[in-house]
Amino acid sequence: MTRSVAGRLPRSGKSGIMPMVGVPRGRTRILAVDDDERNLFALREVLDPVGEVVCANSGEEALRCLLKEDFAVVLLDVLMPGMDGYETASLIRQRERSKRTPIIFLSAINKEDAHMLRGYDAGAVDYVFKPFDTLILRSKVAVFVDLYEKTREIEEKAGREQRLLEATLKAQAEKLEAEHALRRSKEQQEAILRSLPIVFHSRSTEEPFAPLFVSDSVEAVTGFTPERFLSEPDFGVSRVHPEDRDGVAQAHREAAGQGSYSCEYRWQTADGSWKIFLDQGVLAPASGDQQRALFGTLLDVTERRQIEEQLAQARKMETVGRLTGGIAHDFNNLLGSILSGLSLIQRQVNLPDNTRQVLEMTRHAAKQGAELITRMLAFSRRQQLRPTAIDLAALAATLKGLLEPVLGGRIRLNWKINPDTAPAHADKGQLELAIMNLVLNARDAMPQGGTITLDARNGRVEAGSNMEPGDYVVISVEDTGVGISPELLDRVVEPFFTTKEVGKGTGLGLSTVHGFAQQSRGGLHIQSEVGQGTRVELWLPRSNEAGTPVVATLPPAPDPPRLEQEKATPEILLVDDSESLREITAAMLRDRGFKVLAAAGGAEALASIERDPDRFDLIITDFAMPLLSGLDVVRYARNLRPGWPAIIISGYADETEMKERPDDVPLLGKPYPDEALVDVILQLLKNSRHPAVRQGLA
Repeated sequence: MTRSVAGRLPRSGKSGIMPMVGVPRGRTRILAVDDDERNLFALREVLDPVGEVVCANSGEEALRCLLKEDFAVVLLDVLMPGMDGYETASLIRQRERSKRTPIIFLSAINKEDAHMLRGYDAGAVDYVFKPFDTLILRSKVAVFVDLYEKTREIEEKAGREQRLLEATLKAQAEKLEAEHALRRSKEQQEAILRSLPIVFHSRSTEEPFAPLFVSDSVEAVTGFTPERFLSEPDFGVSRVHPEDRDGVAQAHREAAGQGSYSCEYRWQTADGSWKIFLDQGVLAPASGDQQRALFGTLLDVTERRQIEEQLAQARKMETVGRLTGGIAHDFNNLLGSILSGLSLIQRQVNLPDNTRQVLEMTRHAAKQGAELITRMLAFSRRQQLRPTAIDLAALAATLKGLLEPVLGGRIRLNWKINPDTAPAHADKGQLELAIMNLVLNARDAMPQGGTITLDARNGRVEAGSNMEPGDYVVISVEDTGVGISPELLDRVVEPFFTTKEVGKGTGLGLSTVHGFAQQSRGGLHIQSEVGQGTRVELWLPRSNEAGTPVVATLPPAPDPPRLEQEKATPEILLVDDSESLREITAAMLRDRGFKVLAAAGGAEALASIERDPDRFDLIITDFAMPLLSGLDVVRYARNLRPGWPAIIISGYADETEMKERPDDVPLLGKPYPDEALVDVILQLLKNSRHPAVRQGLA
């Protein structure tokens, strides 16, 4: 092989690639392939102004370089040991990455056409013969370098444009997505605002405070479109309740000085009903040429105010109920003392007829007071109920004889008891009192006469009602009287509320029935129309038992231990914190032949029991006493003597507390007839086999 440059260049590293010392990074690369280092040195020196020359001394090394980097042009020696230039060019063209890289063959001897055609066929674009002309070689290489750089510049520009286009498209997509998200958010917000009972608005600060803006939600709240408010400046104010208009106008006028306003008023909606609105707003500062305005919200608080009113009513009822329970005990003690004292006087003194008549009138007044207390306990739902299965047809037959004489000849009582009506589960005595109250109320509502219709039927309450779901019996009392106005309909069940003249009603009739219905786990429904009459429905739970009369019997007490000494006269321990009632009851019992030891409270009674547990045959104790209740006294006594006969008397006792009373301890409610107490005493002594009972005591 002819060498055009004498001497050999030292190899650099194992790869044989010559280091490019001092060559700026980023220059276009030119690959020079020759097995003679001198030729490579010459090529580098000649082409250094054109680009960065990378040298390889074999075909294999040239292929490795092409795998790592891109080159503008390859200068390839034709004759090299091992893999010659033709084979190397053929492999370069077969690789995807380098198949378009220009190849210039370097040759010293093969100038024949056949060799040149073979080179072109292998992929060469030009031939340069050694020794080469420096200017020609540099010019040829510069053409390819310039073409490569232009191509790369075009590609980079296209890449930048592509990236810019992609960024633009991405930005547009993100913008569209943001607009869609904003639109969805706005739609959601508008849907939420429409679903809320809130209206956003702005209005002028000058009377009549004409609206400048009203949100679409106003239609759902009022039934009128926003355009209706905007087209008629005084439309909103015209539908404010006449009693509230001055307050609304005053609040808006004061907003100019205070900077804000808040007012609540009644407003008539499109369907004619009245809603309560809470109108709140602030004074917005003027902006540019725009005038100052009031920005505010309108909130429908109708349901909230109704709930608050119901809560206040419930609290009032609770307060009245507690007051009733508190005074019932003391008042019944007083009535008990009066009735027992009257009975004692009547037994011990032979009175003339006129004095006896006064005595009976006094007893009647005391019994009326006891009935009033019973009514008060009924509406406060604190009376003791003894529910049984009640045959309504039999009950109607009983009440018919009681009611018809008191109704008068101008009122007709029409009974419509469905024979298929199931028995009711309720307290028989309280149900009789409730029906009588309803019938008498109906009578009072028909001063000119009319018809009262009383019927009974089966009913059912489904889930979602304000009553417990299940089967009920419905007792209805309907009149043809004057009716009840709508504003009073919700108040007629309030205690002491009455539409009657002073002295003609206590206001406890319907409240008693309502309390009885609630305590019986039922309900009371009232429908009325002025001038047409009133219908009251009493809903009571349906009984699963047959409606047969139920007679309460006192279960026999367990046999107490035999006393060491049988006594001919029973001795009773009487416990009551009311001195007057205690002394009168003790006197009555002594008058009937009993021995009595009276104790003023639970502690005194327990001291007497501890001193002599076998002394007393029977314990009679008040329930509600300071420190120790009557139930505590009975429990303590039975710890000493199981089954000790005992009676609990009470003017008022909470139903939940009385549930803990033993079944064999009877309960008497104050005031009670003297005979009732004596009968219970004799029954208990009989159960305990006391000898005095066998001897016919009392």
